[in-house]
Amino acid sequence: MANEAGEWGEAAPPDRARPATRAELMACFESLGIVTATVDHAAVFTVAESDEIHRQIPGAHTKNLFFKDAKGALHLVTALHSTSVDLKALPKVIGAARLSFGKPELLLEVLGVPPGSVTPFALMNDRAGRVSFVLDAAVMDHEIVNCHPLENTATTSIAKDDLLRFIRATGHEPRICNLSTG
Repeated sequence: MANEAGEWGEAAPPDRARPATRAELMACFESLGIVTATVDHAAVFTVAESDEIHRQIPGAHTKNLFFKDAKGALHLVTALHSTSVDLKALPKVIGAARLSFGKPELLLEVLGVPPGSVTPFALMNDRAGRVSFVLDAAVMDHEIVNCHPLENTATTSIAKDDLLRFIRATGHEPRICNLSTG
């Protein structure tokens, strides 16, 4: 994994037993030469709660779904906030067995974030490479992508190509799929 090899240098969390902090995420971006902008706001837990933020911050806003499939495989799906994801059809689209939402304890164990703070940036905490990452193709239609920076009290804007570069630096290869049912 890139992080283990030291590509991030001092940006990698010094204590491997705990999840990365927002400050460590920002240091990681800096070490990779990735420029981002972050806006702090009240905590949001749903797409509906974030409508006002969407109006204030340009770019693609995302929703993030953490699944465990019937065979035990873990999947993080990042979709455009407006994409209607058909949960019954999704397993076939992403090549998974029947999906169920991952339990909060598993989410915290593997990605280091609680429900409401799920983000592709949390892949930096999946040092064992247990999670496969799926990105909605509709997100890639936007130059800027907005995600929580490991906490749901802020939104970080990142260029779409830099998001992909970051994901790859975590040791994950993004699968870009059309997730829209409409």
